Amino acid sequence: MELDIVLPTYNEKENIEIFIPKIEKEIFKKRKIKGEIIVVDDNSPDGTARAALKLNKKYKNIKVIIRKEKEGIGAALRCGYNAASGRLILSSDSDLSFSTNDMLRLIDKINSGYDMVVGSRYLSKKDYEKLKIKTMIKGFVSKYGNILVRVFSGIDIHDYSSNFRIIRRKVWNDIETKEKTNSILLEMIVKTAYKGYKVAEIPVKFLERKYGKSKINLLKEVPKFFIKLVYYSLKYRF
Repeated sequence: MELDIVLPTYNEKENIEIFIPKIEKEIFKKRKIKGEIIVVDDNSPDGTARAALKLNKKYKNIKVIIRKEKEGIGAALRCGYNAASGRLILSSDSDLSFSTNDMLRLIDKINSGYDMVVGSRYLSKKDYEKLKIKTMIKGFVSKYGNILVRVFSGIDIHDYSSNFRIIRRKVWNDIETKEKTNSILLEMIVKTAYKGYKVAEIPVKFLERKYGKSKINLLKEVPKFFIKLVYYSLKYRF
């Protein structure tokens, strides 16, 4: 099996210095999986790209793409997905909020006959770690926003805004995404499902980031997300 793991980054140096070795050990070495880690970095001033390049000297399977400007998570994901050559593409936040154990569960689930699998933070209350108040507020908005998305889209997925997911490369090539913001996460699920592919989700643990600050601005991203929700619902469902 060939698997590429896409990690969009901006000022995540300390996190990837922990996360990438864990992926190498617990995914590629332990499971004997062939593939690459694709780091898409938005020219981080903290030296994230340099740290990834240094790790590549040891592991030899890390591709580092440095973008001159911050163009949004959607553009970063599309860049990383398009650079992938493996049969499967898995993406994750780079801040240690998701575990390599849950990565293995995503892989096992898609190999059981699905085309896309989303790691949901909301399927089980026990899988949402005790978090800081600010993170809990973001989680509250995200959770109930996702309920509204599920009602509008008619697709039984509980976490449309999770970047923790895996998709078959042939499906990625077929859905032809356009979004440059977080809305790409919604767009991917909607287009995959409405094209008749099999989409599933599994409960995953969400952990507080270890280092750095979250880049998500809810006041900015939430309105855009729901405008796109209405757009895709009208275009594909109604």
